[in-house]
Amino acid sequence: MTKYLLTRMRQSLITLFLVSVVVFAGIRALPGDPALALAGEERSPEALAAIRESYGLNDNVVVQYARFIGHALTGDLGTSSRTGLPVADAIGQALPVTLELAALSLLLAIVVGIGAGVVAAVRRGKPEEWLANAIALIGLSIPTFWLGIVLVLGFAIAIPVFAASGYVPFGTDPVDNLRRMVLPAIVLGSGLAAVVMRQTRAAMLDSLSADYVRTARAKGLSRGSVIGGHALRNSLVTVVTVLGLQLGHLISGAVVTEQIFVLPGFGKLTIDAVFTRDYATLQAVVLCTSAAYILINLLVDVVYSVIDPRIRLGGAR
Repeated sequence: MTKYLLTRMRQSLITLFLVSVVVFAGIRALPGDPALALAGEERSPEALAAIRESYGLNDNVVVQYARFIGHALTGDLGTSSRTGLPVADAIGQALPVTLELAALSLLLAIVVGIGAGVVAAVRRGKPEEWLANAIALIGLSIPTFWLGIVLVLGFAIAIPVFAASGYVPFGTDPVDNLRRMVLPAIVLGSGLAAVVMRQTRAAMLDSLSADYVRTARAKGLSRGSVIGGHALRNSLVTVVTVLGLQLGHLISGAVVTEQIFVLPGFGKLTIDAVFTRDYATLQAVVLCTSAAYILINLLVDVVYSVIDPRIRLGGAR
């Protein structure tokens, strides 16, 4: 187990290094001179020279990258040209909002998606399967922005059960926090729940027709033990793969949802950085999002090893 984890961690670190190179090079490949964007209307040669000297833009790319990595390792992600505040502080304020939204969306997808997928597989050919497939198709077909607007009109304006916008930290007021986060979580998690349901159903159908399930039934095991302890557990490898890929998508795909519900998360931070050419913030946001993808994939590999020991033994070779 230790060898397997060390191998996966080494691969993740190499991937993170390559991602940092791509992010650094990609930001500097954007059209326009950062010094001109920072100078604003005062674009005298002296002002431009001072800005380039202050931000180290006169150094070669290798020196700039080494400085960027050195500062990033100490938690210094630069200073926002838009606000003049440290980028790490802005990310520290926005990241909890996006993480909470992603966690609630993932919880919704797991409960609804896996539950509906198991029911659809076990009740194959029955009305329950048709209902689950219909709900999944609707979840995959409805655009995120349209669903968000409909939920706001229905459950925040017509029937004011939930709040339509804004954010309150969970530690400050848990009830008000959930009133503001339930609708965004439904919007963001509905599509993922539909994907999880379809994948769970397909994997469960394969497992239910496997020899080991027939053997478990022949041994007289209860229906719940056969479905939960044998069929579902062996189906979770496929489901965990989908969840791992989609969780990274939730973090980066929350931009539209956060804009609809005016949540001060990564989405708003990214949009503001793009429109104001805040290169330091944009660079940090992309790097953090990429690191989240890598970390999620590492966690998925760990879950693989717990669900199926054969993966752990094969991956450590």
